[in-house]
Amino acid sequence: MRRKLRDLGFSIGTLPVGRRNQITDVPGVRVGHVTIRKDVDERTVIRTGVTAVLPHGGHLFLEKVPAACFVLNGFGKTTGLVQVEELGTIESPIMLTNTFSVGAVWQGTLEYMLEATPEIGDVTVE
Repeated sequence: MRRKLRDLGFSIGTLPVGRRNQITDVPGVRVGHVTIRKDVDERTVIRTGVTAVLPHGGHLFLEKVPAACFVLNGFGKTTGLVQVEELGTIESPIMLTNTFSVGAVWQGTLEYMLEATPEIGDVTVE
């Protein structure tokens, strides 16, 4: 079994960890994930997926949450970090996927947000 850093005696930050030491220990945070598996032929299997993190169960565009960003190695692809840096808030789900799926995940998230809140782009909600 793979051991966690904390199990090896290291501690990051000063806040106590939750019961399971997971992001879902934070009250209100919801996480969803889907994996797609496609058998191309007998030797090739494609696996990809996406994880969505919702900071709370309410309406993110109307109830923004404070946020910040940090780029560790600059190798991955991102969308939205400039807005987080400028405004200091998040107003949409946090989506995690592989480099080649960033565009498709961005498009799907945008469609989801516009369906839930048609006034996005027409009004500013603070």
